[in-house]
Amino acid sequence: MIADLTKKDRMVESLSSLNFNNEPTFAQEFRNNAKEALTNLDFPTTKEEYWKYTRVGKIINKTYTTQQVDTVDITPYLIPNLDANILVLVNGFYIKSLSQITTQEGVTVSALSQAKNSSNESFNKHFGAYSTCNKEVFLVMNNAFHTDGIFIEAAKNTVAEKPYHIINITTQNNVIAQSRNLIIGNIGAQVKVIESFVNLSGNENFVNNATEIFVGENANVEYNKIQDKENDNYHISSEQVYQEANSNFTINTATFNGAIVRNNLNIVVDASNCETNLSGLYLGKNNDHIDNHTVVDHKQPHCNSNEVYKGVLDDKSTGVFNGKVFVRQAAQITNAFQQNNNILLSDDANVNSKPELEIYADDVKCSHGSTTGQIDEEAIFYLQSRGISKRNAINLMINAFAKDALENISIEALAEYVDAKIEERFTK
Repeated sequence: MIADLTKKDRMVESLSSLNFNNEPTFAQEFRNNAKEALTNLDFPTTKEEYWKYTRVGKIINKTYTTQQVDTVDITPYLIPNLDANILVLVNGFYIKSLSQITTQEGVTVSALSQAKNSSNESFNKHFGAYSTCNKEVFLVMNNAFHTDGIFIEAAKNTVAEKPYHIINITTQNNVIAQSRNLIIGNIGAQVKVIESFVNLSGNENFVNNATEIFVGENANVEYNKIQDKENDNYHISSEQVYQEANSNFTINTATFNGAIVRNNLNIVVDASNCETNLSGLYLGKNNDHIDNHTVVDHKQPHCNSNEVYKGVLDDKSTGVFNGKVFVRQAAQITNAFQQNNNILLSDDANVNSKPELEIYADDVKCSHGSTTGQIDEEAIFYLQSRGISKRNAINLMINAFAKDALENISIEALAEYVDAKIEERFTK
């Protein structure tokens, strides 16, 4: 216990030089409440069910620094043929000079730090409202020490003309970056967001980010997350989502690299006639460890949720999937589907899969399933009999398996980019 506290204190110490004195009272109170909660928390161990398959020792045993960088070349991280607003964060700090935003009536976009001082009633109402859990140490740490991030709000019945691409870049060795976003889709609004995480250089840097998303009545929000951090880098991500009546929320997560990646996705469906779609793809290699934890909490009746995660694991990589669906007693006529499929490409790769349903209503249609296996030899033989080499046959099957996981991406340029990344991985 003492060792864990020492590690936590050391990480907090690396953040203590950050100055938030210019923030308004409500924001400082939010931070202070989180700092107080942090004193009663320790880093998780595998003895905790929620972290049973993921050891965070590699993350918490390091000493980190915060670094502000004025400019970097973002060209390598732009998505080809994507017509989007570009918002750039480097080591957790917003870089206005690298960002490109087209003004649109009805859409408010700014750095999170700017939004805090804007007296925006909607921002003040939603900021921090969906991340009040004081049990998850990494989320609480972000609550207390986030540096900057992005605020996006689509007003009532506003359709955002372009997607918003948030590019998170880390630089140098042993950097800690804590960005935070707030995305608001008001009544009848439509907005699409892409958030990508990359590293310019450096090893063993740690990104601990959080995103709050509010999906208002009849609103439609699509959030796409691309994790592509090379080398020995660590990433813990928390998405906190709240849905109102007749809303539609879609999240697509593609993880291509990461020494340790942990995605915590929590969705509260708190009204009727909602649609919730969760899609994920994780491609592990070397000693990657990729962990997806999802919770969909159905609190009201007549809602649908559809969850499909797929993993392809090679070398000595490890995948974890733990998806949980709650159907509360009031949530009658709920249709919830959950599926996790995995392919292991080596004898040393492994996966831990645990889809769960916790149902308190009696008039529901819910199902879940999980499969883990190797490439189908009969299918390979069939393709070979059609004149395709064995290697190409395997690549074709893996590509088809992987691409199917992210068919809910509605942004064409992004879908093409992800497809190209998949092909690049399996045709080398």
